[in-house]
Amino acid sequence: MDLLEYQGKQLFARHGLNVSPGHVATTVDEAVQAAADAGYPVVVKAQVLIGGRGKAGGVKLAANEDEVRTHASNILGMDIRGHTVHTLWIEHASDIASEYYASVLLDRSASAPLVIFSVEGGVEIEEVAHNSPDKLVRRHVDALDGLSHAEALAIATEGQADEDVREGVAAALKALYETWVAEDASLVEINPLIVTPERQVKALDAKVTLDDNALFRHPDNQGLSDTANEDPIEHHAHEQGLQYVKLDGDIGILGNGAGLVMSTLDVVAQAGGAPANFLDAGGGSDAAKITQAVEVILSNPAVKAVLFNIFGGITRCDEVARGLITAFEQIKPQLPFVVRLDGTNDVAGRALLADAKLPNVHAAHTMNQAAEMVVALAAGLPVPGTDDASVGS
Repeated sequence: MDLLEYQGKQLFARHGLNVSPGHVATTVDEAVQAAADAGYPVVVKAQVLIGGRGKAGGVKLAANEDEVRTHASNILGMDIRGHTVHTLWIEHASDIASEYYASVLLDRSASAPLVIFSVEGGVEIEEVAHNSPDKLVRRHVDALDGLSHAEALAIATEGQADEDVREGVAAALKALYETWVAEDASLVEINPLIVTPERQVKALDAKVTLDDNALFRHPDNQGLSDTANEDPIEHHAHEQGLQYVKLDGDIGILGNGAGLVMSTLDVVAQAGGAPANFLDAGGGSDAAKITQAVEVILSNPAVKAVLFNIFGGITRCDEVARGLITAFEQIKPQLPFVVRLDGTNDVAGRALLADAKLPNVHAAHTMNQAAEMVVALAAGLPVPGTDDASVGS
């Protein structure tokens, strides 16, 4: 679960990181009051789950009430790379002497937490790695021991932080790591981590991703999701217990198991198609869940064809077939479907589909065949193997 900037800063402050005082606003009048409370000059910042806010005009400095009104009016409702601004964060403006970068994430390849620090803050970390690799420090942390002050200080020193603020940087790194651990985060990032002219170290921005699977341990964090900016299809899918991510293509994808779905996306792309979504119905999917999944996939108007790729283990292929039959009865989809069933009760599942004679549903025997068929159907081309693969009428 990704957090908005102000929510991330609230978590940072909870763990001892310095942040600027500020307030949330959802209207122009609230922004004016928030600015008065924070103290001029202030920064009016759009709160959306996407980068590039400043370049898009979503971050503005205001010296007085008139400027706050102007900026708040312009930013509220603004579209920033597909995200509509519903919320503002108004904070006291900070003077900046230096901009650093700091983050903590899980390095899955090393099975260890990774702390990253650079004195080249304020730009994308990939750009720093490319242009100034000598100014990027990457240090793994023993998950059992945690990040000590001495280790944090060594990172600040190796990263060439100004000598007079190395203790402050070390304290910030240690607090950032404690936030990552205590909040069950998968990523915490500050860009920039600033040094003020008074030589204070402060988090000027916050990017935080929490582990959804650990939210039961954090009741205070469960209401932090940005439902106003969440894609409505993704939101509906999550309410149904489906793992769904909307993509930019036109071929709907459903599978059981994240690995199988990822493989299906790759095979469809290799066949020349563009997946419209990732949808993992999970193990043990029954007819009801399959019906819900079909409804979610078809709610995306970009979808031109749908591929079901099921490898039955816990999931029974006959249950998947029943779910598809029910979906056709209830939703009456007009789009072509390609269905590949393999594994538990696959013969029974294919028999059910053949008997149902669902319109425009085609059976495939392999993943590659299924991908070729669905790509052709999405493009309105003849389907390879139609004569012996079609199970519909």
